[in-house]
Amino acid sequence: MRKSSSGWMNGLVGVAIFAGSLPATRVAVAELNPVFLTSARAAIAAVLGLALLLLLRQPRPTLADAPALLFTAIGCVLGFPLLTALALQHVTSAHSIVFLGLLPLCTALFAVLRAGEHPRLPFWLFSVVGAAFVAGYAAMGDLEASLKGDLLMLAAVLVCGMGYAEGAQLSRKLGGWQVISWALVFSLPVMLPLAFLNMPQSLESVGAAAWIGLAYVSVFSMLIGFVFWYRGLAQGGIAAVGQLQLLQPFMGLGLAALLLQKTVSWTMLVVTLVAVVCVGGAKKYA
Repeated sequence: MRKSSSGWMNGLVGVAIFAGSLPATRVAVAELNPVFLTSARAAIAAVLGLALLLLLRQPRPTLADAPALLFTAIGCVLGFPLLTALALQHVTSAHSIVFLGLLPLCTALFAVLRAGEHPRLPFWLFSVVGAAFVAGYAAMGDLEASLKGDLLMLAAVLVCGMGYAEGAQLSRKLGGWQVISWALVFSLPVMLPLAFLNMPQSLESVGAAAWIGLAYVSVFSMLIGFVFWYRGLAQGGIAAVGQLQLLQPFMGLGLAALLLQKTVSWTMLVVTLVAVVCVGGAKKYA
């Protein structure tokens, strides 16, 4: 019971940290190339993760761990950051955050496929209903909606769910912060050259807000958040704790309104509230 409670607490901290990712990305991508932003955040986090691994003398992962680390890197280090950065060139951060309501369902699906978890039927009913409300909102569209941006966000959610499930499963063996650190190190030979190739021609022309956004997604979204998130998923169950992601739209919408002065429509709030009610039911049967 203590382990499960600890898993939910760690998961909640991770979700709270992740809630700032899309607003911070939106700020940064306004002045920075999306490919540079994606590669730079991964390279910075990889250097920090490598320092921790060496300082604390962590054992290296085995060859059998390589596929899980690869999928984690593809989903969480490359896929989700890049796809969301590209999407945020076409949609607002408030609009994109609502798509995160689909993440619990995607994470649960990969938990079944890759981690061998088997939630009960009511869990899937609640999860599907919650996801349907969010997808229905996306299909409705609004003045700020973009088909291209919506498709990029849907792809981002899919690969992110895969990365969450793969990383959480491996965390049971290596530990939460070790998994994301090794995944970052695994991707460093690709991300570091990409960062240099796509670096802005004049660093002085980039405003302070963009650099702050890059710093946040590098240190918090790419590393610290995963320390809590993967530990929470490993302790409390991937499908179960993964439902906490439906709190992320609430937190993210609030941050978008506060920091970016974005208008949050009543439709967004209602859809998010319905999704959270659904996840409450799904949690009971996970």
